[in-house]
Amino acid sequence: MLEIQDFFAACVGTWKSERTYHYPLQNEVERSYTEFSVGILSSAEKQHISSAALPVESIAASEIDRFPGFSIGFDTVSEKGDRVAMNLKALFVPERSIVAPHLIPTDPLAPATPLAAEMLESHELMKGLYLRDEGYSERGAINGRFTYLASRQTLELVTYYSRSVAVDQLRLVSPTTRLRTIVTYQRPQPGEVPTVITLVGFGLEQRVD
Repeated sequence: MLEIQDFFAACVGTWKSERTYHYPLQNEVERSYTEFSVGILSSAEKQHISSAALPVESIAASEIDRFPGFSIGFDTVSEKGDRVAMNLKALFVPERSIVAPHLIPTDPLAPATPLAAEMLESHELMKGLYLRDEGYSERGAINGRFTYLASRQTLELVTYYSRSVAVDQLRLVSPTTRLRTIVTYQRPQPGEVPTVITLVGFGLEQRVD
């Protein structure tokens, strides 16, 4: 069982991923291959992301260096030959480090939590804010939510885009193997639970160095 800092340390390196994407509304299936590299954010990078997304007074500034963070570069090729390359940075702010939650910007039009992301509270469940300098399906900085369950070595990310809601789960099943699932919903009306699934993805990710 890995604590969250150990989980992030185990994810650093170069990985390859074979994924299958299902599009239920179109009744289509697509496969892709991805190579990506994961590094640790520097102190300056963590400061930059946190200050751009959150009021300084809302978090314990003395703990920023201890916030888990990734730099991620990836190159994906689909079976149709389409290619997508991207670099982004992600910072994870544990809820326990938020000292003034009322200062955290919120989306009053946000829908309810997707069914795929519902999780029972427990003493081992860590949760907080998931900050990125770039989104996947939409450009620009993105703020989401994360949970980490140590007993399952599973990190789950929920991101609310303007037109969709994405639930991304990463489970470390060995030091060199992760399982990945992605569920994307149409974004519903404010307060409603997302139910219309537009994409379901499954991936096997293996570290190669």
